[in-house]
Amino acid sequence: MHAGARRPHGVLGRLTFIVPLVLLAAGCGPPVDLKASLLVEDASSGWYDEGIVDGKNKLVPTVAFVLKNVSSRTVASVQLNVVFRRVGDPDEWDASFLRGIDADGLAAGAKTPRLTIRAKLGYTGEQPRADMLQHSQFVDARVKIFAKHGSAQWVELGDFPIERLLLTSQ
Repeated sequence: MHAGARRPHGVLGRLTFIVPLVLLAAGCGPPVDLKASLLVEDASSGWYDEGIVDGKNKLVPTVAFVLKNVSSRTVASVQLNVVFRRVGDPDEWDASFLRGIDADGLAAGAKTPRLTIRAKLGYTGEQPRADMLQHSQFVDARVKIFAKHGSAQWVELGDFPIERLLLTSQ
């Protein structure tokens, strides 16, 4: 304290100390083990036809899935990081951040609506789209799905190959 400052006394002094502690505790809640609480179900993948971009056909890796709450309590406020990588390349090719479960939460045993994530990066070519998947320079891709609750660390929920399948809608 600097000179001239007064220390709060009585009830007001105790409240200025207790109220922030109560608010802090209310926002934290018990930690959520997302690896044990959430299951990736009904995952499907392929190469989405983005149409013609700069005069060339464009295909982007795509994954769709639902999250199921396999725990006995509601899970809320879950962020997802969906990371696409080319097979054999350790570097991230593209990634998408999204809210997987909002603040209202996902009840025990419930599933999210189907989530579809498309990379922004992909392959372009002048040949027909189906032929692009068979091109000698085509490199397969994989997708990893990570989840995070609050300030916890990211945990991996799934790792899937991107199927060599042309998707025109999903």
